[in-house]
Amino acid sequence: MTARRKASNWSADVTEHSDALDLEPEVFRSSDPHRVALSLKQSAEHSHRRKASPFRSAMSMLTFYINRAGKNLPEGRKRVLEDAKDELRKVFGKAENGA
Repeated sequence: MTARRKASNWSADVTEHSDALDLEPEVFRSSDPHRVALSLKQSAEHSHRRKASPFRSAMSMLTFYINRAGKNLPEGRKRVLEDAKDELRKVFGKAENGA
């Protein structure tokens, strides 16, 4: 396996086999930001392996996925996932800055 191929596969492996969260299959493919947030919340709250709070673990996994997809993430998908961040704050009862 080439170094380039290994580098491109490690983030998919982290997403699928996270040591912190057991994710619902294809959670990041949903077109509903609220559904993504609820799924991440459930995964984070039920995990016994996470090191941070459920909110931080869920937000970290979402941010990790967005960042690793980078420029390959279609604009519509990125918008859904960015909106899922706001939904995640809502479902965890976290106030947004300035609110």
